[in-house]
Amino acid sequence: MPEFKLPTPDAAAYAAARAHQNQLTKPTGSLGMLEDVACRFASWQGQAVPQLPKAAITVFAADHGVTAEGVSAYPSAVTAEMVKNFAAGGAAICVLARQHDARLEVVDVGVASPLPVLPGVIISARVAPGTRNLAREAAMTQAQVDAALDAGRAAARRAVEAGAGVLVAGEMGIGNTTPSAALICHFCTLAPAAVVGRGTGVDDQALALKTRIVEQALTRLPAGADARRVLAEVGGLEIAAMAGFYLEGARLGVPSVVDGFIAAAAALAACAMVPGLEHWLLASHRSQETGHQAALAHLGLAPMVDLGLRLGEGSGAALVLPLIASALQLHAGMATFASAGVSDKA
Repeated sequence: MPEFKLPTPDAAAYAAARAHQNQLTKPTGSLGMLEDVACRFASWQGQAVPQLPKAAITVFAADHGVTAEGVSAYPSAVTAEMVKNFAAGGAAICVLARQHDARLEVVDVGVASPLPVLPGVIISARVAPGTRNLAREAAMTQAQVDAALDAGRAAARRAVEAGAGVLVAGEMGIGNTTPSAALICHFCTLAPAAVVGRGTGVDDQALALKTRIVEQALTRLPAGADARRVLAEVGGLEIAAMAGFYLEGARLGVPSVVDGFIAAAAALAACAMVPGLEHWLLASHRSQETGHQAALAHLGLAPMVDLGLRLGEGSGAALVLPLIASALQLHAGMATFASAGVSDKA
């Protein structure tokens, strides 16, 4: 992957936006996190009063060899079946994209079963028919990691070229909470028991198995292994693609709203590759999946909402798009104390 140089969010625009917030007809700080969201968008757009951006959602799909170990409550065939559901408009993320008038694209980076290519809906960027079984060997080769990263970068470019000013990456891949847990354990230096969760709803026996698999897989990673090596050993094709998506979006000056557990794992890998990326990320929600809060804390991100979600697909990130819109509209539309003739605090 080529060297990345990320732009720096505009500190002067952030300060100007904060000063503007403090002049609006409300007690200082009374809109809570919405104030900071508006100021961060000001820093990303380089203007004190940011414009409401168009949103683009990209869902990356791939299968995982580790499902052969019984770590998921659903069979691998569901990945391809759900991608077809995306194409038909029947998935949760499809409903949310329509509701918020967001561009939606689904990218096949490694679904085991061949899928139809539907221009403008399903994009084929297949690297392999899923990963190998990380319980027994490296999930990917380094070349496959780089190809998946490139697929994510290309998807971000398509979204930005189509006019997006804020990006959402989602995923579909049965078994992908296992590699995500391994990535979070590695990058946050956490024990698997503190991170591995039930994913699609596995029972206690499968949860214990999943934890042992993550423990054993992590022993293959030497201390100080670089992020691309970590992705190759215990990652996933769609996870690597999401990391590339975040990186390219930031390189183009467009922020990403990070979804849940899998998205946080991808963000950790991307931030390990290019420090400073976290300044271009906004956390949407706190997932019900174990370990997600620790991943967000490591990234220095605070979630906007906590709704007990664990769906994936980018759904949690899509759900906060109206909150982002409200934050920006309040910032731009409220009167100041001076313009309204309202007395400021003494």
